[in-house]
This record gives sequence, structure tokens and C-alpha cells, in this order.
Amino acid sequence: MNSDNGLLATQDIRLIVTGGGTGGHTYPALTTVNALRERLAHGGFSLEVLWVGADGSLEERVAGSNGIAFESVATGKIRRAKNPLKMVSPANVRDMTNVPRGVAQAHSLISDFAPDVVLATGGYVAVPVGVAAKLARRPLVVHEQTVRLGLANKVLARTAARVAVSSPSSVDLLPDGTREYAVVTGNPVRPEIFTGRADRAVQALGFTGHDPGRPTVYVTGGAQGSKQINDTVGGLLPWLLARANVVHQCGPSHLEALREAARGLPPGLGERYHVTDFVGPELPDVLALADVVVSRSGAGTIAELTALGKASVLIPLASSAGDEQRHNAEHLQETGAAAALVTEVGPDALRQAAEPLLADPVRRARMAEHARDHGRPDAADRLVDVVLSAARD
Repeated sequence: MNSDNGLLATQDIRLIVTGGGTGGHTYPALTTVNALRERLAHGGFSLEVLWVGADGSLEERVAGSNGIAFESVATGKIRRAKNPLKMVSPANVRDMTNVPRGVAQAHSLISDFAPDVVLATGGYVAVPVGVAAKLARRPLVVHEQTVRLGLANKVLARTAARVAVSSPSSVDLLPDGTREYAVVTGNPVRPEIFTGRADRAVQALGFTGHDPGRPTVYVTGGAQGSKQINDTVGGLLPWLLARANVVHQCGPSHLEALREAARGLPPGLGERYHVTDFVGPELPDVLALADVVVSRSGAGTIAELTALGKASVLIPLASSAGDEQRHNAEHLQETGAAAALVTEVGPDALRQAAEPLLADPVRRARMAEHARDHGRPDAADRLVDVVLSAARD
């Protein structure tokens, strides 16, 4: 959806946005702010934004680098444990005392800024701001990026004017009494993701050994890399390279060890292996080049892979909050939209998942199409519609 067929802007908007702690909460908020600003400008209106988050946080850095005003409030983080008694820890008790103070600070900010609407994208920092929005009688829009609601969004959903979710499956998981104002928007992804070109990737990477006659596998564990993914792929390199090109984004602390392993590859294989610590502005081109992606299954990654329609082998991060990455991966695997290593992770498990995709282009294309069925490339514009609708109520 674009600004020509979405909800029309009819007024200047004052927006408070809150959410963060991780990129999964922060970047969808930023993408939505940019899409809302573009929509308003298209109609001749303006957007004034205040981002409220935690002091010294990722969201503070992102807001600052994008010219968005930022204010911090006190926050309380709940450290989860399988044994409920262990959750009554000194650290949890101490942090939870910050919540009333954070609510008071947020209420003061909301009173001074007088937003037309408040957008909360999750993370524990969103709780005091969302509660303060309710107290100040300002409409609250809650956006959930994962299939299952995060703890903060479960708390805020009952007080929200609208709840935006990324998957239809999430609607049935909402608290009682909130489903009637739920909207399936998808999870906003950066617009530049859709601008990639495969031919530019080879040049940008300096991947001189790339064989265009073979499929390309892109391996990533996130900006810092993943030892689990790196070890799994490293143990399977000769087999992988006999069948595919491999672009491996491994993180800075793993680069030298993988380069050393690559030097020991049999002749004729090493040329098809490109290992790098970080993939930056060329990421859209690398994703365009990739036929299969091996990665974690965080909400942002899932949103990008499905919006683009990419076959993937997902290796969930076991320690993700609420086990959300496993749920994300299983949700896609159940519909043939991805393969997932959820019970066993290792070279043998990866080989079993990757072999049919690398050997059969038709099967690979079918998985990519199923992934695309889950994708919502217009998610940012859909969420902008929800924000504008709440602001008008």
C-alpha cells in the first residue's frame, strides 16, 4: 500500500513513539515514523515526533541518528524464569519499582507534548509510556512483531485503542476483549530491502569466485554473528561448496577462524566461499542474490525474508524472549514457508534441511512462494493507516 491508496492525511500529527531494547522493536518503529512522515508530506501536512525510551539505549541512538527528538524514562525489566518463585528476585523487585516512576515521567512528557496518538512497538520501556497514555486519555496503538505477543504488549493490549499484529495467527492469541480492535498489518521492513539487485551484490562483495551456474546460500547470524551458526556451517563447508556459492556474514570475532578454515578447503571449492564480518549497505543486493538464506528467526528477519519471498533454513536463538524465535520458525515450517532446525542443530541437521533446496530448483521456488504468502511488503503503510485512524478518533 502506498500513500495514494492508503488512508488520506487530513491534519498535522503529533506522535509519541515508544519501544526498543532490541532492533526487533526499534527498527519497525523507525520505518513506520518515516512512512507516516512521507504520507503526511504527500498530503501537505507535517509530523512532529518524540521518541520516549530508555537512557543510553539502542532506540536513543537510532532516534538521534535520524533527527528524532528523544526523552528517557525509568524502566523496569522482568527477568523471566521457568520457576515463578525465581522471578521474585532482588533484581526484578528493584527494577519493578522503577515502573511507577517511569509512568509519572511519561505522563509528564505526554502532558507537555500533547500527542494526537502514541505508538508502542514493544520492549519493557513501552510499558510506562503506554500506561501513561491511557491515564492521559491519548489513543494508544500497540504493534506486535512476532506471532506470539511479547510480555509488554500483553500488558498494553488491554488499554490500547488499536492492536496491530504481524500475523493472522496472532489474533486468536490476544487477551480477551481485545480482538475486536485488532488489525493485521504485518511487520514493517525497511523500504531499501526491496531495491536489491543480484548483479550488484557480486561486485559489491568482490566475490570473484561466484559461479552463476550454482545457487547461492547467504548465511547470517546477525551483526555480531552467531557461534552456533558459524560452527554449524563451518562443519559443512566442503559439502555446501560442492553444491552452491556461499556468502557468510560471520561477525567480527569469528572472521579470522573461518578464513583459516577456508584456506584448508580442497582446490576448486574455496573460490565459491566469501566470508565477511559484516554486510552493510549492500545487504539488499546480497538478499537479491541469495537463493537460500540460513539465519536466525527473529521478527525482523522473518519480515524481510517473507516480504522478499526467500527460501530459508532457520536456526532459532534458544534464549530469545518467550522462545519467540522458535515459534516464528515453527510457524513458517508448518506451512512449507521455511525449514527449521528446532530440535537438533549441527552440520548433519543443516545438510538434511538444505539438500532438497539446493538439489531441486522447483522445490526451492515452491518454498519461496509459500514464504511470500506470509509476507506483507506494505506493512509500514498498513500500520500508518492504523495510526492515522486512531489519531482521528
